[in-house]
Amino acid sequence: MGRVEYWNDPNAPKANSLVPACGTITVDEAGRILMQRRRDTGQWALPMGKMEIGETPTECAVRETEEETGVRIEPVGLLGVYSDPGHIVAYTDGEIRQEYEVMLIARPVGGRPGANDEASDVRWVTPENLSDLDIHPTQWRQLRDYLEGRHSHVD
Repeated sequence: MGRVEYWNDPNAPKANSLVPACGTITVDEAGRILMQRRRDTGQWALPMGKMEIGETPTECAVRETEEETGVRIEPVGLLGVYSDPGHIVAYTDGEIRQEYEVMLIARPVGGRPGANDEASDVRWVTPENLSDLDIHPTQWRQLRDYLEGRHSHVD
């Protein structure tokens, strides 16, 4: 399913859904951040996905990170809750979501980064090399919050 992201764009379509999503900024012992290259947009992103009924935000973040990257994680903190009405994601099936993301900070505990159905590439990236990647501005907001020590961010 294709998608187009808008951020503070007056031409963005009007949202018709609000779906909780959870993800992680996973950092290894060398300080590298786990990133995936999305198949649907080609951009690099933090692992995250839609929360399922019966899951906690933590369970969702753990599941989505492993599904999208192959890396098993342990959450160690809260980065923040991001629910900016100016961040709209339009899907080809007609769903138009307003952002609602719970982002946790995590550390790896197993597995290996690998491509899959959702990610064409998965890798550990040093903070200095993040600027070499095509990353959506909303993902940069979360990365900056982490790198600048702004945890427990709430929109």
